[in-house]
Amino acid sequence: MRVTNLNAKEDDYAHDKGKVMNSETSSAETITYFVDTQDSLSRLADHLMDQPRVAVDTESNSMHAYQEQVCLIQMSIPGQDFLIDPLALDSLQPLAPFFASERIEKIFHAADYDLIVMKRDFGFHCGKLFDTMWAARVLGWPDVGLADILETYFDHHANKRYQRYDWGQRPLDPNALWYARMDSHYLIELRKLQADALREMGRWQEAQEIFTYLTETVDVPSLDRVDDFFWRIKGRRHLRPYDQRVLYGLHLWRDRVAERTDQPLGRVISNRRLVRLARTQPRNFDELRRAGLSHGQIRRFGREIINVLRRKPPELPEAPEHTRPPYEVTERYKALKSWRKQVAARRGVDSDIILPNAVLWKLAKSPPDNRADLIEITGIGPWRQDQYGSDLLELTSG
Repeated sequence: MRVTNLNAKEDDYAHDKGKVMNSETSSAETITYFVDTQDSLSRLADHLMDQPRVAVDTESNSMHAYQEQVCLIQMSIPGQDFLIDPLALDSLQPLAPFFASERIEKIFHAADYDLIVMKRDFGFHCGKLFDTMWAARVLGWPDVGLADILETYFDHHANKRYQRYDWGQRPLDPNALWYARMDSHYLIELRKLQADALREMGRWQEAQEIFTYLTETVDVPSLDRVDDFFWRIKGRRHLRPYDQRVLYGLHLWRDRVAERTDQPLGRVISNRRLVRLARTQPRNFDELRRAGLSHGQIRRFGREIINVLRRKPPELPEAPEHTRPPYEVTERYKALKSWRKQVAARRGVDSDIILPNAVLWKLAKSPPDNRADLIEITGIGPWRQDQYGSDLLELTSG
C-alpha cells in the first residue's frame, strides 16, 4: 500500500519535520497516512469497511476558485489518520460502498456542506451518520463550533491562519496538513462524549432522527449557476427595473472574469459593490472610486466596467417561480412556528432543533389526518411523533 507517513523521514511534504508534528502526545502517537494513488485508496477503502465508525471531514477551495471542488478528505480511526488527495486520483469510487454503508457510522462536524459537495463531486450518498455539531446543539452547548469544542474538551488550539487556506494548491503546506487532520482526529472521542450525554439526557433518539434527516435531504445546487447566483444577490430587489438589468449585465461580466481568472465571484467584486455600481452607473474612474471600488479593482477592471455600463443592459432572465402560499397555509405555518419557538425556549435549544422550517411548511401545506400520516413526513420520526404528534395534529387541523 503506497502511503506517505507524515511522521516518517520519507515524508514527501514535510521538508521541515518540526512543522508537521507538534508536542501533542495523543496526536504524535497516531500514524498519519497520505493517500494519493488508486492502489492505496482501494486498500484504504477495504480497511474502512472493517470499522464500526470513521471520522470524516473535507476541505474545498471555495474561496479561491471559480468552480470549487473537494481538494482533501480527512478520515480518522483510533490510532490512524488518513489524508486523501482527490486531485491526484482518477476516481474515488472505491469509497462509495463505505459512505453508503448503514452499518458503519460516519462522524462529521456540521455535515450539511460536506454531504452536498461529496454528492456533487463524487456522487456519494451517506448512510449512517453522527454529526457532532448537531449533537452539541441538541445538548444545548453554548459553543458548537469545532474549534471552540476542541479547545474546551481536548485543549487543542487550532491555527486560524489556515481557515482561508487554498486547498487546491500543490504541494500542500505541512502545517496545513496538520491543521486539516485535526478536524477529524478528535471526532471519535468527541462522539463518545456526546453519545453518553445524549443518552443521559434522554435525547439520543432525537439526535438520531436529525442525523437521518440530514442524509435524506442533501440538496445539490443547480448547475445553472450564473442566473441562480444573480437572483440571490442581496439588494437586487430594491433596485429599479432598469437598474436590475444593469446589475444583470454587470453580473454576467463578473462571471466571465471570474471564470477566466479562476477565482470566486466575490474576489472580483463583491455583491454589495456590484449593486452600488448598478444604482450609480459611474461614467469615469473618479466615479468608480466614489462608488467604492479599490485602486486595484479600478486598475484591473475599470475600463471594462465602464464599457459594460455604456452598453444597453440585457433583458433579465426568467425569474424562478415563487408562488405565494394560500392564506390558510401561511396561517398554519405561523402557528407552527410560534409553537416551535415556545417548545425550544422551554428546552433551551434553538428552534430548528425541534423541527426544521422545511418540515413546518410541509405540515402547513398538507396537514396530516392522523399519526400514521404524520410519520410519513421526512424529518418526523418515531421520537418526534411521540413527543410532538398531538400538538402538531391540533395545530394543523384548523
